[in-house]
Amino acid sequence: MSKAYQKAGVDVEAGYRAVELIKAHAARTVRDGVLGGVGGFGGMFSLKSIKSMDDPVMVSGTDGVGTKLVLAFLLDKHDTVGVDCVAMCVNDIVCAGAEPLFFLDYIACGKNNPEKIGQIVKGVAEGCVQAGAALVGGETAEHPGMMPEDEYDLAGFAAGVADRKNIIDGRATEPGDVLLGLASSGLHSNGFSLARKVLGINPGNAREYKELLTPTRIYVKSVLELIRRVRVKGIAHITGGGFYENIPRMFPEGITGLIDERSFHTPAVFDMIGDRGNIGKEDMFGTFNMGVGMVICVAPNDAVKARNVLESAGETVYDMGKTISRPGPAGICFV
Repeated sequence: MSKAYQKAGVDVEAGYRAVELIKAHAARTVRDGVLGGVGGFGGMFSLKSIKSMDDPVMVSGTDGVGTKLVLAFLLDKHDTVGVDCVAMCVNDIVCAGAEPLFFLDYIACGKNNPEKIGQIVKGVAEGCVQAGAALVGGETAEHPGMMPEDEYDLAGFAAGVADRKNIIDGRATEPGDVLLGLASSGLHSNGFSLARKVLGINPGNAREYKELLTPTRIYVKSVLELIRRVRVKGIAHITGGGFYENIPRMFPEGITGLIDERSFHTPAVFDMIGDRGNIGKEDMFGTFNMGVGMVICVAPNDAVKARNVLESAGETVYDMGKTISRPGPAGICFV
């Protein structure tokens, strides 16, 4: 151990203790393909299982938890934000029809507290279990003097695979297709800067808003089951940019999503944010998921089966609307 490095604020021994805690959580996520374990210079994953694909395509995604972490700091609760980190990545890559294979995390902290790091990675491991992905590695970086000792940032990277012929890119979407929404578990991990400002969340009242730490729902297993049984034309993960930014991403030019805003349940927290902040409908739907974490497009004759598959997988499903033909860029409108 370098005593000079320790005097500079980096505790190498704490890093070693954190790695040992991380290994125990990572062991929960082991799946076929994992080679070796956490602690090497690089995480290894065998691609032998994808040899059955005609043209395997790697699909990757990276994201973080954002300012939802501020609430975790205020509540000193760190065992759920790891689920958010995984969710933000794997929910993105499953939109292409890809199965997540493995995940890596990155934690930057002001001071390495092994027990806190262990709690963070406990959540990461739980997210990986929910997604069926292996936690094959990561990095915990101690940054004294760069960030407060009791704060950290958390980001991750997911890699998955899909057969090229089965990739979902929205190009098959046609007028008259059906849009199915999957209920969210709350704010997920978007819009927290606005929510904290409007609600006035601070150290004195943070306990009143602990439900906002509810982890982002991971839709991977439900969506993969749907893809196996129904032809899915498009999938949109409702993250930053809300409805307006994300739903059109699964449409080709000339297609608009016609959405009935009465068709899905909007949790009270969104109404509270809108009312207290005097935020208009367009801004709310352009910032938050409004109770819908994912939107799926299928043909009309597949809608009933798709709904049954998703509900059997534990999802709350909304018949949100349909696609229509409209000249110009892809978009959405409400009825």
